[in-house]
Amino acid sequence: MAAIITKEQAAELFFDGAVVCGVSSGVEGWPEEIGMAVEKRFLETGHPAGMTNIHAAGFISGECWAHEGLLALNISSHESTTPSLAKLIQEDKLPAWYMPLGTMLQMYTEIGRGMPGVLSKCGLGTFMDARVDGGVLNPSAEAIDRAKKERGERLFIEYVPDFMGEEYLFYNIPKIDIGIMRGTTADEHGNITTEFECLNLELGAVARATKACGGIVIVEVERIAKAGSLNPKLVKIGQNLVDYIVVNEHPELITRGLNYRNYKGIRYWDGQNGQLKVPTDSIPVMPFDPKKVIIRRTIMELPKRGSKCNFGIGLPTFCGEVIVEQGEMENYVMISELGSVGGVPGAGTDFGCHWNNEWSCDHKDHFDWIDGTGLDFGVFGLSEAQEDGSINVSRLNGVTLGVGGFSNITTGAKKACFIGTFTAKGLKEHIEDGKLVIDQEGRLKKFVKQSEQIAFDAPKAAKNGKPALFITERAVLEAREDGVYLLEIAPGVDMQKDIFDQMGFEPKIPEEGVKFMPLEIFEEEWHGLTEILDRLEE
Repeated sequence: MAAIITKEQAAELFFDGAVVCGVSSGVEGWPEEIGMAVEKRFLETGHPAGMTNIHAAGFISGECWAHEGLLALNISSHESTTPSLAKLIQEDKLPAWYMPLGTMLQMYTEIGRGMPGVLSKCGLGTFMDARVDGGVLNPSAEAIDRAKKERGERLFIEYVPDFMGEEYLFYNIPKIDIGIMRGTTADEHGNITTEFECLNLELGAVARATKACGGIVIVEVERIAKAGSLNPKLVKIGQNLVDYIVVNEHPELITRGLNYRNYKGIRYWDGQNGQLKVPTDSIPVMPFDPKKVIIRRTIMELPKRGSKCNFGIGLPTFCGEVIVEQGEMENYVMISELGSVGGVPGAGTDFGCHWNNEWSCDHKDHFDWIDGTGLDFGVFGLSEAQEDGSINVSRLNGVTLGVGGFSNITTGAKKACFIGTFTAKGLKEHIEDGKLVIDQEGRLKKFVKQSEQIAFDAPKAAKNGKPALFITERAVLEAREDGVYLLEIAPGVDMQKDIFDQMGFEPKIPEEGVKFMPLEIFEEEWHGLTEILDRLEE
C-alpha cells in the first residue's frame, strides 16, 4: 500500500544526482507543492543537487527548479513555458537535450516493459537526428555526448542505419529514480483518479517506467477516499504503481483547465474537464483583426467534413473558435496533441483543454495513434522557415523554445498548414476598407535564408506528396520539392516592400502568377466556410 506523507517528507526522498521524471503540460499533471518543497529544501541546505530533470511536455511550474546546482541535466521536448530553465540552458549552465514529445511518451512505455528505449522514425533529418545535433541544445551537452562517444557509451539519441532494411533513431534516457505526478483523488490503498484534471497525460506510462527502473513513484492529490470506494474504471494509476501520496495543503490554489496558476482564487472550468457541456455561444469569439484573417484563410483549407484535424499551440488554437462561428463545429473531429478529442480546442493559455471534450485519451496512446494512423489535417505555428521551406521551432534568435509534439504530428499529418504573422516583434497592422494596412513592420523576419535548427524537413514532405502551406496575414506560400512559391497576397500589400523585402530569400512565382487572397475574408462579417465545404462534397 502507498504511504501518505507530507510534502516535506516527500522532498527528503530526493537525493543528490537523482534522475527525476515528471508528468506535465503547463501546470496540468505537475505536483506543484512537492516541487516547491524540493526547491525550499535546496535553497536551505544545498540538497538535493545535481539531479537530472526529465519531462515530456512543457511545465510552467518548473520555474521552482531553475536554480544553478539543483539540476545537472535536462531532457525534455519543450522549455519555452519555463523561461528560467530555458535561460540556464541558453547560458550553458544546464546541459540539455530535446526529443520529440510523442517519442518520449513511447520511450516511457518501452522502458516500463523492460526495454532500453524506443526505435522511431520521428526526428530523422531534423536537429534531433544523431547525424545532425542529436537533440543537443548547448556546448556543455555537446561535450557530454562527445565524451560518451570516446568512452563507447550510449548517447540519448542514436542513429540506426539498418533495422530490417530501414533507418531509425533510437531514443533512451538514464534509469529513473523518482517519478512524480498529480492526480485528483487517492484511495487508502493508493489507487489514483484524475476527474478534476483536464488532461489524462502520461501518468501510467511514467509510473510504469519508474517502477521498471526500480524507482519510487510519488503522487500529489487533492483528497483521500476510502479504500474500494473509487470507480475502478476511473483509476488511472493502480496501487501497484504508487509508493507515496502527498495531499495538497492548498487545493484551493489549483487552477483547472488553464495552463497557468491563478493564486487569487480557484477557477473551475468544468466545461473543459468533462464535468459538464457548455452552450456553444459561451465559447469565446475571436475578434476581427489580421490574425482572424489568417485563421479564416486556414480553415478554407479544411478537408472534407468528418476529417480529424489537429490544431497546435499558439495561433492555431483559435481555429476551433472560428469553425464554431461558421456553424461547422459538429462536422469535424478537433484534436489537440495532449489527448483531447472532440469538442472545441481552448485557445491561448487553454491549449490542450477542450470545451465539451468527447474523449480524454491518455497522452502516450494519443501519439501512438498519430504516429501509426496519422491525421487528415494539421495546423501549426509558423515560427521560422528557411529557403527550402523547412521549419525551425526549437531555437529562434538564440532563444531556446521547444519542439514538443511538432515533429510527430507534422510527420503524420496528410496535409500541414503553418500559420502566423509574416514578421514578428513590434509588428502593428490593421484592416481598413477590406485591405491590410501595415502600420509598423516587425523587426524579425520569419522567412530566412537558413535556420539554426530544423524540426520539419519540407523537401522530404513534398517528395512524399505532402507540400506544406504557409498562411500569413499578407501572403500564402507553399513549400514544394524545388523551393518555396508565393501563391497569394493580401489586398493593400506591396509585393516588393511588404513581402520580398521582408524575406531572407526570394520566393519562386508559379506559372499561373500570384493571386489575391480571398477578398471576402478581409471583411468583418464572413460566413463562407459552409459553401466551400459543400463544394468539396459535390
